[in-house]
Amino acid sequence: MTPPPAADDKFVRGLGLLDSTMLVAGSMIGSGIFIVSADIGRLVGSAGWLLVVWAVTGALTVTAALSYGELAAMMPRAGGQYVYLREAYGRLWGFLYGWTLFLIIQTGTIAAVAVAFARFLGVFTSIISPTQWIIPPIILSRNYAISLSTQQLVAVLIIAFLTVVNTRGLELGKLIQNIFTSAKTLSLIALIALGIFVGRNANALSTNFTNFWTPGAAAPIRSDLSFVATVSATGGALGMLIAVCVAQVGSLFSADAWNNITFTAGEVREPRRNIPLSLAMGTGLVITLYLLANVAYLFVLPLDKIQHAPDDRVGTAAMEVMFGGAGAAIMAVAIMISTFGCCNGLILAGARVYYAMALDGLFFKSTGRLNAKHVPAMALALQGVWTALLVLPRTRLRDPVTNAPILDASGVEQYGNLYGMLLDYVVFAVLIFYVLTIAGVFVLRHTQPQAERPYRAFGYPVLPAFYIVAATVILIVLAIYRTQTSWPGLLLVLAGVPVYFLWRRSRPA
Repeated sequence: MTPPPAADDKFVRGLGLLDSTMLVAGSMIGSGIFIVSADIGRLVGSAGWLLVVWAVTGALTVTAALSYGELAAMMPRAGGQYVYLREAYGRLWGFLYGWTLFLIIQTGTIAAVAVAFARFLGVFTSIISPTQWIIPPIILSRNYAISLSTQQLVAVLIIAFLTVVNTRGLELGKLIQNIFTSAKTLSLIALIALGIFVGRNANALSTNFTNFWTPGAAAPIRSDLSFVATVSATGGALGMLIAVCVAQVGSLFSADAWNNITFTAGEVREPRRNIPLSLAMGTGLVITLYLLANVAYLFVLPLDKIQHAPDDRVGTAAMEVMFGGAGAAIMAVAIMISTFGCCNGLILAGARVYYAMALDGLFFKSTGRLNAKHVPAMALALQGVWTALLVLPRTRLRDPVTNAPILDASGVEQYGNLYGMLLDYVVFAVLIFYVLTIAGVFVLRHTQPQAERPYRAFGYPVLPAFYIVAATVILIVLAIYRTQTSWPGLLLVLAGVPVYFLWRRSRPA
């Protein structure tokens, strides 16, 4: 096993068990839980199967976290998952993970969450809008443009602010994380309690629970491969299996980033104990809240209202049923709290991976140094700059039939966000890295049998094998039915192979 780098000793071990659990939970809870149930509902077509999708996500997430606990206790070093992949498979695989993390997984997620914060801040003032231009869209090509709206500016400012805050030391970043994670956890609990005990109504209960398992209106799931038949959740067991697998894109992404605590292992007190515990406690808490939140939605809204919530804002639709016009404002505040805290956790943790890569000679040398506050300030700054740049490019939305640009009612061209498309691409890649990392538990048991393992994966070998099999099935289904987003994601990862060899040649370790 590669010995821990001496530079790790410069980190301040300022994260206790509560702080670590807050980082796990806070990085997971963003805006997805308030939105993605609409698309899941459209895919599976029934209340019971909506909950099954979230239960599958929960089982996979908690199982993965319990497996990661063994690796975290075995190798409690800055960089986390990057280190595990490097030790199990070699430096190339560690680099490919770090490369993809920097290119889009971490930075694209931060960009998406920051824009979500700005979008919901816009509920309170028309000044913050995706069409209030500071720099109007500059057309770069048939499919792409670049712009700076007031909404984009707010997102960039949030990224810059939290990046600077986290360069001032772990204590300040930790304080923000604990405050906002506590606030958004309480907000989610309040939504659940209000939905189940206050907003429940006979129409929603009758509609959703009378035909609990029977799929009604379900969206067809078409493959990009011409020889693969279109299916839907109403098409028997195979159709439902495919629908549940495809729906995991939204629910798994909403429950992602739990692994970020492993990136900060160099700053966790008693890491061999606290990281495995925080992984189990944090994922268990969030998954329980996610399941209950969906129960609350079903108590308040008939399934068709969940499926067709305006802009997919299911949480807002539920609050509007309970509080009328004020519901949108209440939910906007809750999501702003949630996204702000999520951004902070992602920014804090991500930089530690680039720091670890730099120590291996696989990233810019300056990112492998800590500042006077014992944090990787240059890694934070580089991450912040790239993330801010990802906010600016836009995709030119086109009609799927005519291929003409999509215009709004006033004839103004509509734009999407490039990072959103890239995030769709890497969901497939993220799942591959999770499978590889958990398979690494088996690999390291074989190659390093004498290594100290203060915690051993719960349920080994059954539960880790369950994750690998289940996640592989999901990957196969996505490769067939989400071809346009799966294969480009794989290509983004593989593009790192020549970069790795070029980096090795120019910067020998």
